[in-house]
Amino acid sequence: MAEPRLDDAAVGQLLARFDELLDVVESAPGAAAEAAVEAIRTLAEIYGEALRRLLALAPALHADLARDQLLGHLLVVHDLHPGTVEDRVEQALETVRPYVESHGGRVELVGIDAGVAQVQLSGACSSCSSSAVTLEQTVSEAVLALAPELRDVAPVRPPAAAAVIPVEALFHRPAALGTP
Repeated sequence: MAEPRLDDAAVGQLLARFDELLDVVESAPGAAAEAAVEAIRTLAEIYGEALRRLLALAPALHADLARDQLLGHLLVVHDLHPGTVEDRVEQALETVRPYVESHGGRVELVGIDAGVAQVQLSGACSSCSSSAVTLEQTVSEAVLALAPELRDVAPVRPPAAAAVIPVEALFHRPAALGTP
């Protein structure tokens, strides 16, 4: 296989720029903007059909293609990716776990609801606000890179530890002032 012309970081930047440009075109009024959006959708449909045909000719390549960031993204866009969104989110979390754990934290998928992956960051990483923001951003970027169909990644805070009041304290009567 030929060496990629762009690395994953460059691909990520191009995808982000494409999203920005598409937002501009979609928000523009008029027939020209509508035609541009239709042209993009038509081109995407043509490329999606090309991918379907490629996979039909070489089904053994499906998993290999899905592992590549750009090709995996295209497979998701065209609903051809072999992995479920949950599997891909877990795969993304596996890639960032060593980083999160190096900060004394843990990260777990809580669930996916309405296009939002809910992840729980816990441990020492959640005690420092600047560190927590950096970790949340790292987790979010990793998840959205492998599951671009998601709208967002939302951090879920671990439940606060319940305050425990000893039973004896409930029955203890304070001594009146001035009495031992």
